Amino acid sequence: MTHIVWSEDLATGIRVIDGQHKRIIHYINQLSDAQNLDDRELVGEVLINLVDYTLSHFAFEESLMDEAGYEASSIHKKTHEAFRNKISNYKERFEEGEDVTEELYKLLNVWLMDHIADDDSSYVPFVVQNIPGINNEEQAGWLRKKITQYFG
Repeated sequence: MTHIVWSEDLATGIRVIDGQHKRIIHYINQLSDAQNLDDRELVGEVLINLVDYTLSHFAFEESLMDEAGYEASSIHKKTHEAFRNKISNYKERFEEGEDVTEELYKLLNVWLMDHIADDDSSYVPFVVQNIPGINNEEQAGWLRKKITQYFG
């Protein structure tokens, strides 16, 4: 497995979301390292962190869409729900002793690229338009509250 490197092609235009995507890339890269070390316990720890963070990220994205009044949020939420179900299945299989590391790594790679390119690009302009200053200090308090709610 090779490491994913963040590039500006992956940027959504919402700094907090880009930061979360960078964190997900970090966990994916840790998953790769854990497999390369052939350390099942470490794979399990990374898997738990990655799953938890991904689910928090989804909840955060959904809260932004709701806050902005994004009309197609139900479609985006269904995509998240389908991914949650896949991840839950991987977690169960891992707990039953199966090595799902490489399969999960591939899924996360494809999902991350597709999710950013397709799913996120559909809501980002709406959020930016309807949550003025989301990338500015004027929203710092609101944004900090949201981040703490989902990640803190």
